Amino acid sequence: MAEPVTDLDRAAGSTPPPADGPPPPGPRTVGPWLVGGAVTAVLLLLAGRYGYHRDELYFLLCGRHLDWGYVDQGPLVPALARLLDTIAPGNLVVLRTPSALIAGAAVVLVAATAREFGAGRGGQLFAAFLGGVAGIVLAPGHLLSTTTVDLLVWLLAAWCAVRMLRTGDSRWALGVGLVLGVGMLNKLLPALLAVGLLAGLAIAGPRRLLRDRWVLAAAAVAVLLAAPNLVWQAAHGFPQLSVASSIAEGDSSYSGRLDAVVLQLLIISPYAVPIWIAGLVTLLRRPAWRPYRALGWAWLVVFGIVLLAGGKGYYDAPLLLVLTAAGAVVTAEWAGRGARRGRRALLAAGGVVATAASAVLLLPTLPADRLPGLVVDVNYDSGETIGWPAFADSLAAVHRGLPPEQRQRAVILTGNYGEAGALARYGPARDLPPTYSGHNSMTGFGRPPQDADVVIAVGWARPDQLRGWFVEVTEAGRVDQRVDVDNDENGMPIFVCRGLRRPWSQLWDTDVRHAS
Repeated sequence: MAEPVTDLDRAAGSTPPPADGPPPPGPRTVGPWLVGGAVTAVLLLLAGRYGYHRDELYFLLCGRHLDWGYVDQGPLVPALARLLDTIAPGNLVVLRTPSALIAGAAVVLVAATAREFGAGRGGQLFAAFLGGVAGIVLAPGHLLSTTTVDLLVWLLAAWCAVRMLRTGDSRWALGVGLVLGVGMLNKLLPALLAVGLLAGLAIAGPRRLLRDRWVLAAAAVAVLLAAPNLVWQAAHGFPQLSVASSIAEGDSSYSGRLDAVVLQLLIISPYAVPIWIAGLVTLLRRPAWRPYRALGWAWLVVFGIVLLAGGKGYYDAPLLLVLTAAGAVVTAEWAGRGARRGRRALLAAGGVVATAASAVLLLPTLPADRLPGLVVDVNYDSGETIGWPAFADSLAAVHRGLPPEQRQRAVILTGNYGEAGALARYGPARDLPPTYSGHNSMTGFGRPPQDADVVIAVGWARPDQLRGWFVEVTEAGRVDQRVDVDNDENGMPIFVCRGLRRPWSQLWDTDVRHAS
């Protein structure tokens, strides 16, 4: 007969497992909801700090050209960006409110997953805390981002999978399929989670689920919901594969195999590393947790694919949060036995350090004009939210310096979508000419008119490429963002180019597109 469950057992960490299976879910508790609400509140309070991120500026541009797909993403976030900017034009707090809400929901989902694993009230609260200080929750939670939506999709799908594995009710697979299908309207990455989960079932079981009618129905639902984006990708030659290839070659932030390995130690929190490792070991080794073993293998498979393919190191991070939820259960058990006072003091001290580090490194808490280089080194995205109005001012100064007859027919050519998005946002107030870029989906948003033979070019570190397109290339200034921040634009040269060597119709889809 199973040992009776006491309130002390539940509060300390996890429910003792019955003799013939994994522990039942822990008690419902309000603690994780309070932590999730606090995370959302903090993110909303800080949402207006600094400025737009380059990706947000790009989403706003994509939102002006709504479609069922883009070179590097699905339609979901651009459509959301357009809606939010229509409701409150130029309002960063409104633009970022969905992300703040998603971050809070992610915290609750981490705790809910821990509850499915048997966590008591204390274990669930600890899991919520770990989610609340996690880099993959806080950093994307501050920005409107495809990563933020992806985080919610993976965590919700994983929670449904845990429910299915615990209860043996394969109808939960429909929840997985529904979430993944909607998620693939954001990015195609949820397909990677599906591969990981199926591989985990094939390796660790229960293999009967691989031929279960509900699982097959879930796959059909996912494909049906993702069909608009998949059809668009197919019709355009699956451009996301080209973007993935560029990422694998290191042409992006957070890419590279070594960076991917290092990021596993940072993306949740260094404090959480021994905890999620304990969770992985528990999922793979603890006999009573055998029904969940596929989840441990799912992370191993997904991370292995990311390494082999050279993907970004944060792709698998939501599954790391699932491992963290499992680790929170066993860590709460560990803290509830032996030298309990010392163990709990150790966890509390580490938690204080983790909270302080996350607040400084992941959130815009420090003044933008005195942002230490360490913050940008750790959190690249923080530097990309600073200085865009001053960036536009730098271009305006060069534009005003042109002779009047050249100023009338000038256009701006940027090296990336963030620069183009910034000028679309801030350029009209500065009387800047139209801006074009060959970067990602920007190529399809229009090219310069044929008579545009005076070009202000920014975002090109080397003028060699420009000299292949124009007869005359002269450095006319430098980007001055008026803060000492080491981001991609600060101090970059601004060129004035005259005299096209070939028509734009010949340059655009070949040279400019591949150079951006």
